[in-house]
Amino acid sequence: MTLALIGLMGIQIYWIQNASSVKEANFRRSVTEAMVKVVQKVERMEKNKALQTNQYESMLNFNRHLTYDTFLTKDELDSLISSVLNSRGIDTRYEFGIYKPEGSQFLIKKSEAYQKELIQNGYAFPLFQNDIYTSPEYLCIYFPQEKQFLLTELWGMLLISIILIIVIVYSFTYTITTIFRQKRLSEMKNDFINNMTHEFKTPISTISLACEALSDKELRGSGEFLESYLSMIREENKRLSVMAEKILQTAVIDKGQLKMTKEKINVHDIISDVIKNLRIQVEIKDGEIIRNFGATRAVIEGDKVHVANLFYNLLDNANKYSPKKPLIRISTENVHNGIVFQIEDNGIGIGKNEQKKIFDKLYRVPTGNIHEVRGFGLGLNYVKAIVEEHHGKISLESEVNNGTKFKVFLPFVIKE
Repeated sequence: MTLALIGLMGIQIYWIQNASSVKEANFRRSVTEAMVKVVQKVERMEKNKALQTNQYESMLNFNRHLTYDTFLTKDELDSLISSVLNSRGIDTRYEFGIYKPEGSQFLIKKSEAYQKELIQNGYAFPLFQNDIYTSPEYLCIYFPQEKQFLLTELWGMLLISIILIIVIVYSFTYTITTIFRQKRLSEMKNDFINNMTHEFKTPISTISLACEALSDKELRGSGEFLESYLSMIREENKRLSVMAEKILQTAVIDKGQLKMTKEKINVHDIISDVIKNLRIQVEIKDGEIIRNFGATRAVIEGDKVHVANLFYNLLDNANKYSPKKPLIRISTENVHNGIVFQIEDNGIGIGKNEQKKIFDKLYRVPTGNIHEVRGFGLGLNYVKAIVEEHHGKISLESEVNNGTKFKVFLPFVIKE
């Protein structure tokens, strides 16, 4: 596709150059034909003047033309050139002069401008070639805006060519971008399916084993045994429900059907409850959660369940991605229209290139030890959606092997 696109653009440019060359050749031919006609008219004017003043026979005998001031003025020559050029379709600014190389002087000139260009770059046409007693003289003409005039003549074709090239390049870029996006989504989808399979397989296996154990008549009589396995089934069933809810929440967010119940909530109380639920998991790894509630105003307007899920996801990630002795710090502070929360960990961190994609649905960082941690790649996408539904902002700072810090802003009131 790239080679074909380059080939098409090359052919287009080649044809434009060819068209430009043809247009320039036509312009030169038209100028030459027009100026030959001007030269002929000037010589005819000189002959008519000689006949009127009875100098024609003497002029023929001596092969000498009359001086220009006797039969031709600058304005007459200008009018003559303008008329002939317009008849050939050449409507652009020009400079002219009758130049005599002997003495390097202009006998007639339109203006003082472009005298050097008239000699070096102008079109020159000899006058009175039969006059053998006078040094050669040339009618010179120069077009200061020749290139612009030629481009103006070609503007229609150039415009169409440019539009076509832009359309082709845009289509090509869009196609390639779409292909890579679909490829990435396909990889993420496969990764999601694999992770989901593993995530669901464990609780299903546990429930299956518990059910088999409960079906054993010899063991069923023990109350302690029965309660233990029933508790196990309840926990694993709850775990399955949480995972299914995560997937359903993502579907709801994608459809734009996320519904929130607005109420006054105390975020310090919510965070404290989340910490209480996660503390055991952190302490199992010899970790610690340190909180510093600096915000003096902790009541905001929002959905209690979604805000709790927001902080649960962030704190759970901080724990999961801190392989050894997690040290998680959560702090709050008031700003003029809301609260800023900071969740900082000492985990494996996130590379610069991955930070832009970390909130994308199904995206999971492919480096380091992250794939040792199970997950769907839905948590942070959900977190961002909830923050935005509350008209807040979320950002992160992170370095590989130096931990991650999430900063969340939630306003006191959700403005419609």
